[in-house]
Order: sequence, then structure tokens, then C-alpha cells
Amino acid sequence: MFSYEFMRNAFAAGTIIAIICGIMGVFVIARNMSFLTHTLSEIGFSGAAFGVFAGWAPLNGMLLFTVVSSVIVGQLSARSERREAATSAISALFIGLGILFLSLANKNASYATSILFGSVIGISASDVQQMLWLSLLVLVVIFVIYRFLKFDSFDHTGARVKGLWTNVLSITFLVLLALSVSVAAQIVGSLLIFILLTLPAATAKYFAHTVGGMMLLAIALALFGVWSGLVFSYLTNYPVSFFIAAIEAIFYFIALGWQRLQTAG
Repeated sequence: MFSYEFMRNAFAAGTIIAIICGIMGVFVIARNMSFLTHTLSEIGFSGAAFGVFAGWAPLNGMLLFTVVSSVIVGQLSARSERREAATSAISALFIGLGILFLSLANKNASYATSILFGSVIGISASDVQQMLWLSLLVLVVIFVIYRFLKFDSFDHTGARVKGLWTNVLSITFLVLLALSVSVAAQIVGSLLIFILLTLPAATAKYFAHTVGGMMLLAIALALFGVWSGLVFSYLTNYPVSFFIAAIEAIFYFIALGWQRLQTAG
């Protein structure tokens, strides 16, 4: 398996993605942004389609669209009562734009499928390098703002009372989330990226009781899901995103069962 360059690249990319998603996912769950993550993934699809239409690498198109739109979404959804309506409207708009750009680019259905659901074969060494630099950027920013972001994510009211710039933190986090979506979509695709950004962290919160513990467990679950998914995809020739989604969903349902047993006990 590792004699093939594309599999080595896929495992390297998958490792990077799992680490980023494990860390970012904890804050996504804490800030109740699962739906917004799904919206950014759809915006990523539109960006990738625009990149194809413009003759760019799909990742560059995703970066452009997700980063710019994350700031717009952050402004439109600043008030909780209009958050879902704003994200739904933006999601619908960008799905339509993605279909339009693919149509204008004259790409076939298989190319659209690779954007939507990922492609192991399409990952090159240069893609891995670009993903690594983007991931390092995300990790550095998270390290710098970690204490403030943790405070705002787990005690937003307290953070506002203390005078933290919660709006700046929110938009900064959304930009980091946009970068994470663009990076991770290379493996699982733009429409399934929310799986890795939500399920491992959502599972981890039932077993870990500190933020650091949640991050470590979420990373471990994401790594297991990505690595296992790649192996099963290689052996069966079925889409890697299916296996990753199934594995992470199984872990989540096990966590729910464990929580019910603990509550009943």
C-alpha cells in the first residue's frame, strides 16, 4: 500500500487533517457552530468549483471563498436570533453558485463528485506541503489566542463581562475554521468535512473532562477514523469519506450509549 506515492501523500494529509480537526472541533462544539461548519463546507464546494472554472487549484478557490465568507457570516450571524436564517440563506446561495461554476467549467459528474466527497488519488506532494503550512498557521494562531478563545467558547457571558473582544475572537475563529475546512476537504470532500470537525469532538466530550483532554481524545478518534478509512478505501476501492463517516458515527453512538449507562447507573 505504501509503495504508492498517492497513498503516502494521503496518509500524510490525513494525519494533518485529523490533528487540525481534533483541535478545532472542540471549539466548534463548545461554540455550537456545527451548522455553521456545514455552511462553510458548502461554501468550500462553491470555491473549489470557482477555482476549476478560473483555472486555479481547487484548494486556492476554497481558501478564497471560505475565508471571505467566514467574515461575512460572522457579521450576519452576530445576533443569535438570526444566525440560522443567515447561514441557511448563504448556504443555499453558495450551493447554487458551485453548480453554476462547474457547469461553466464543463466538468463531468465524476469531477464534481471528487470535489464534494474527496479524492485520495488527487493528493500530490505539493498539496500536502500547502496543507502543512496552512495547518501550522492555524495552530500558531490557536496557540496565541488559546486562553482567550477557551474562555469565550466555554463562558461567553463571562468573557463579555471581563471585557474581552468577543466579536474579534469570533471572526478570528471563523477564519481559522475556514482554513481548516479548506485543508480537510482534500480528503473527505467539501460536503462531508463537518464530520471530522464535529463528531470526534462531540464524542470526546463524553469521556474527557478538560479542554486539553477533549482535544487529545478528539485527535486520536479523528486519526483512527482517517487512517482506517484510508486502509478500507484502498482494500475495497470504495470512497474513503464513507468509511470515515461510518467509523466516526459508530464512535459517537457508542459514546451516547456510554453516557446513558452512566446516567442510569
